[in-house]
Parts: sequence; structure tokens; C-alpha cells
Amino acid sequence: MIIGFTQVSAYQYQDILGSTHKLRHKCFIGRMGWDIPQWNGMEYDQFDNLSTVYLVWRDDTNVVRGTCRLAPTDRPYMIKDVWPHMVTKIDLPSSPSIFEASRLCVDHELPGDIRRRVISEMVCAYQQIGLINNLDYMLGVMPPNVWRHVFGKSGWDIEFIGPEITLDTGEVIVAGKMNLSQEILSNILKVTGMEKPSLQITPELMHIVDNSVLLEDEQKEVA
Repeated sequence: MIIGFTQVSAYQYQDILGSTHKLRHKCFIGRMGWDIPQWNGMEYDQFDNLSTVYLVWRDDTNVVRGTCRLAPTDRPYMIKDVWPHMVTKIDLPSSPSIFEASRLCVDHELPGDIRRRVISEMVCAYQQIGLINNLDYMLGVMPPNVWRHVFGKSGWDIEFIGPEITLDTGEVIVAGKMNLSQEILSNILKVTGMEKPSLQITPELMHIVDNSVLLEDEQKEVA
């Protein structure tokens, strides 16, 4: 099961926020060697804020073993601030109903079958949270092989929206548009063999879009 929370609701789940950032440190700094902000064994950056939604999978001891984050694009977000040149086939989004997905990681120490299960549940949860909030789509940046292995093999074809870029580390990455639909969700369930969607729906997760911003935009159009 996937749990979704924000910095505001994290207190309901014991040490879930700290455990999330510790896993990110383990994966991105400890294993991959990224030169990114860290503190006290936890990885974070400027895009971890009050509007960020975290999706996590915890083991039987409540330790986070898989995670990703979602952030609305109507405020600073990673692709826009760091890699805007990577999006060339669509306009760079700036909307409360379009979210960036980032920092996806699963603990590499998990057994292979459990790791695959976590990935399947996480992919399913992306679709769920997007559909219940009527998001237009999501976007993110990953290596092409990760897009294909994580999403493609789960039944979700990702639309590449820019060129492949080689980083100073030698890693190749590409921006992807993550379309959302009930048909894609159904296909994910079919391909992965999951009996039902994985996200634990809470009232908070049904209102991740800042409706006040949407209302302001509508009022401007009327005026």
C-alpha cells in the first residue's frame, strides 16, 4: 500500500518524513553519489516545501523503502529552474493542475520481487492521485532506460518531450510527459497483475490542487 502525505500531515505517520529523506540520502547520495543538499543523513532540496506531496511505501516496521514526490508547476520546480532546455516539444508548464514528479527511488536492498511490487504500486499511485485531483498530466526527468523499465514495463507508455541530455556524470536523462487516464490505470493493473489500486486515499490527497489559484485564473478570464 502507498501512503501519501505532506509536511502538514506527516505527524500522523510517526517518523515518515524523516524516514523518507533518509531513504533519499541512501539512494541518491550514498549509492549514486549525487552532489546535492543533505543534513544529518537526510537528503532534501529547495523543492521540498509545503505544497510537496510525498508518496511512500513502508515495510512492516514502518521504515520507508520506496518514495517519490509531486509538486505543482505554478511555483518553482526542478525542471523549470534547473533543466528548462530539456522541454522542447511542449510549452514549459506553469499550472496548479500540472505536477512535476521527481525523486523516485526504491531501496536497492529489498528482494527483487518486493522491489518490483513497490515499483508497481508507486506507478499505480501516480495515476490514482492524478485522476482523483483531475490533473492535466505530470512530467519528470529520468534516464530513458528507467522510464522504460519502471513505467513502460508497468503498462504506462511515457511521451518524451525533449532531447536526451548527458550530464557531467555521464548519465543520460530525458524529460517525459506522464499522461493520466482511467485507461492507463486499468492497463497498469492488468500488466502488473495488481488486484486493485494501491494508494490509500485520504481527504488531504483529494485536494492537492490549489483551487484558490484556479479560481483567480477563472476570474481573470471573466474580467
